[in-house]
Amino acid sequence: MEQQRNHIESLFEKASDYLETNVELIKLKTTEKSSDIMAELISKIILIAIISIFVIMLNVGLGFFLGELLGKTYYGFFVLAGFYGIVAVLCYLFKDKWIEEPVTNVIIKKMTKR
Repeated sequence: MEQQRNHIESLFEKASDYLETNVELIKLKTTEKSSDIMAELISKIILIAIISIFVIMLNVGLGFFLGELLGKTYYGFFVLAGFYGIVAVLCYLFKDKWIEEPVTNVIIKKMTKR
């Protein structure tokens, strides 16, 4: 009887250790995936910031250039504003296909990567 009790206690102890190990493994995997996603997100935010500064400077120069060609400086900026207005409307109309779907796919791919 005592031997059977020892076996049962040993079994419960092993099951408890197994459960603790699995919980720790899940924590580590979650931490790894979270840190991987955050690192990629931060690097992309930095890259987007640098590209944004470049595009802003390019647009200011292009606005002045077009304004000079059109005779009034502000005409160049109106042309650029109209262009970006059209781009904004297109992005709004196709946001599911161009923005939401690719972002969702990237996140799912990152979360399921082994």
